[in-house]
Order: sequence, then structure tokens, then C-alpha cells
Amino acid sequence: MIRLSGTNHLLGHRLWIKDFPKPTAQIQIPYLIIGGGISGLSAARQFHKKGISDFLLLEMADHLGGNSSNGQNKYSKYPLGAHYLPLPNFEDKELLHFLEEEKIILGYNEKGLPVFDELQLTFAPDERLFYKNNWQDGVVPKEGNSVEDDKEFIRFFKEMDAFRTAKGVDLKYLFDLPIRLSSADKSTRDLDKITMKKWFENNNFRSKPLFNYIDYCCKDDFGLGIEFVSAWAGIHYFAGRKQDSVTDKNESVLTWPEGNARLASHLKKYTEKKTLKNHLVYEVKVENNKVVAKAFDDVKKVSIEIIAEKVIMATPQFVNQYLIKNRKEFTKAFHYTPWLLATLTVNDLPDNFSFPLSWDNVIYDAKGLGYVYAQHQTLNQVQEKKVITYYYSFSSGDLKKTRKEIYKKDKEYWKQVVFDDLKIAHPDIEEYTEEMEVFILGHGMISPVPDFIFGKAKENAAKNIENRIFFAHTDLSGISIFEEAFHQGINAVNQILNDAALDS
Repeated sequence: MIRLSGTNHLLGHRLWIKDFPKPTAQIQIPYLIIGGGISGLSAARQFHKKGISDFLLLEMADHLGGNSSNGQNKYSKYPLGAHYLPLPNFEDKELLHFLEEEKIILGYNEKGLPVFDELQLTFAPDERLFYKNNWQDGVVPKEGNSVEDDKEFIRFFKEMDAFRTAKGVDLKYLFDLPIRLSSADKSTRDLDKITMKKWFENNNFRSKPLFNYIDYCCKDDFGLGIEFVSAWAGIHYFAGRKQDSVTDKNESVLTWPEGNARLASHLKKYTEKKTLKNHLVYEVKVENNKVVAKAFDDVKKVSIEIIAEKVIMATPQFVNQYLIKNRKEFTKAFHYTPWLLATLTVNDLPDNFSFPLSWDNVIYDAKGLGYVYAQHQTLNQVQEKKVITYYYSFSSGDLKKTRKEIYKKDKEYWKQVVFDDLKIAHPDIEEYTEEMEVFILGHGMISPVPDFIFGKAKENAAKNIENRIFFAHTDLSGISIFEEAFHQGINAVNQILNDAALDS
């Protein structure tokens, strides 16, 4: 059985024509959060921590979580977007506190380092790569490289280690998380003006396996590959995380069968009885020193009006341009890569005894990014059926055109795309597959092309409007990862409350 699903882009596209009924009811609330992704949920948590409960959150979908959502069948939960959280930087105290609250961090050892719940860290074996017709441990190509390839990998990782620890004259890390903490060092920021491919070539790298590995990493965090993504962003992938919250510097990650939907579920409790789902906000404006937001209830097919003192727009800029006047001028600089996820329920997946099925399974030189094994994190390792989720980012130089082409294809077309890619490593995958759900994200994530991260468009989009409308979303940092979304929500609430304190 094949199913094709995705975000409710048809409802979202009604923003273009604004064919909504006039509001028939009104709500008054001090604080309104628009958008139920991680930024919006994090904002709700921050309001709660500041002792504020008088807020409302609106979400277009029938669930919360945004790109940190999940599906479920009778065999397992599985991710419908972000699926892991790397171990946080030791200086990221806000994130460490959140992980403590949710019993992901169980305490601290004698060196003061966090002790993570082992059941929420990736189980071994965690990664494998299909390379030169064989599986091997890890996702960095090893067996089968030339001597020159191996030398280039060593040199590349040595350079990334140097970037990870280097600081600018302002004593800030050149690359940090969240991005706003990174150094203002001009020579480093100038890396944002070129592509990662250009940096690769400028530094005399030639290895095809290294090129493909960096391409994979760029697509993993940014959707766009090495040819299109900014060099600053590409290096940040390797240098922004300090690997300093554990003693052994291992690269284990936190993950769950449902991926980062688990983290979203921890944040949802702060929105209980404060959420209106299936509500598409279609207009936001400041009027008489208040914010007026109009929203369409897609269940009852009526519109409501919300009058708020302050509003947090935890929505991407490609949405905000249709809600708020005069936003389109700088929104053009925001690029979002579409994604396809395919979850397969398989009767069998023949194992390789040397390098067995892992949590993350990457296929070298494939079109997609491989697949994750959803049940890998379950304690019961004998499974009636296996559930895997395949990832594919539509990296291209014209994302708008690519997005249009995607929606012209039917489920049979996408089924074959998925099978053809997986057959590189699993020639018999089609006959083993019992069910497939193809999930398409038209605007999967912000993609930091050159001149974006430190560009004016992003800076202008982040400015609040009349100290009434505030913005919180990963596209305002330039990288679509959990840490950035988490801090965006916190920062928006802090800004609102700090402004209120100054006003009083």
C-alpha cells in the first residue's frame, strides 16, 4: 500500500487569495503566539517559566510540533521531520536545563559534566555507510579510499577542529550555537559570501569521497548541498558544536523512534488548554496600539479575531509575507528546500553480519540521504516488521521551480524514486516492502545560501514592529536546527518582557 501525504499546503495557499469569511467572534488576550513549531512551543515554555499563563497559541495544522512531528503505525512511531539532537554545548545552559527538566539529563558527574539517560542516546551500532558495494562502520568513507583521499579527510577534519576551538578578537567562538553568539570576526564572516564548494576548491581539496561526504552533511542540516550552501554555514556544521558536554568526545546523539517529536511532546505541556489547532492566521496588524490577528477555523469554517497586547510570530517568513504588510521585499532572500520522507514497513531487510542495520544508514552517491531505523531505540530488538524512514532533500539552484515540479508528481512516481535509490544497497527492497507512506514538505527548512546569514534581509525580518509584533523562527538564525528554534522562542519572550519592564 502506498500513501502520499504532507503539510496542508492547500489550506496554506489560501493565504494568497484571502477568501476567508469575516470574523464572527473575538478573543482578547495579553500574549498571542502564532505557530506551534519548536519556536512557538519554546516561547510558551518561557512564558510559563516567567510566571505568565495568560497567552494563546494558534496553529494551522491539527497537531503541534512543526518539523518535529511524527507518524505512527502498529509497529512503531517514526519521524516526519527532524529526528535527532546532537549533544548540546556545555555553555548552552538553557538547553541543558530543559533536558534536565525532561529527565534526558539525569544529573552531573564529578567533573560537572551532564550524565545523559543512556536509553535516549543512540544505541550501537549507530551509523553505517554503503560504500564500494559494502557496508562499513560510520558515515565517513574509510575502506576503499585512495591514499590521497585519506590524507584529505585527515586534513579536512584537522581544519574543522581548528575552527571549532578558534575565537575572534572579541573572544567569542568563530562558530557557536546559537549562531548569534558567534564572533563578529570579519575574515570568518566573509566565508558567508562564497559557497562551500568554492571553499573546498580554494583550499585545494579534490577528493570525490570527501566532496560527497561534505555534500551529505550540508544537505542533512540545510537541505541544500555543497554547491549552493554558504561556506560559513557548511563549516558551522562541523565547528558550531563543541563536543564538550561529555568526557570521551564521542559523537553520540539523542534520538527516539519518533525523532524530535519527543522533544516537541515535552514542550506541549506548556500549551495545554491554551491552544487553537486547525486555525490559519491570515492577517496580523497593529491597530489602536493593539495587535489584531484574524484566523480561519478550518474545522468550523468560520473566522475569529484575536486582540492582543503582544504577538510572537513563530512562523516562517514565507508565511509572514502574506500576513503582515510590507514584508515581501526582504522575504525574497529567504530560500527553503523541499524534503521528501518515505516511511517503509518491511517484512525483512537482510542483515550484514559485519555491519548490521544501524540507527542511521547512509548510501554513498545516492540521491537521498539514506534512512533511519525507527525501532533501533526500542529495547525489544526482535521486531515482527521493520520500520525505516528514508530522507531526500531537493537541493537545487531554483527551489521555487523545484517545488512546483514536486506537486505535479503522483505517489507512484515518488514510490519509484524511493525504491530506485534504496536498491543501490538493497536490490530486493521492493519485494520486502509491505507499506510505504510518502510525506512531502514543500518548505522543509531554511537554506543558508551565500550572503544570507549575515545579510540585511534576515536582519530586517527579525526586527519587531512597533514593539507589538515580535518574531521567532529558525529562518531568522539561518539554520533550521532544534537548538536555534529553542532559543528563538526564549529570546522573543525575553525581549517582550524586557521591553515591558523598561516601559514601566
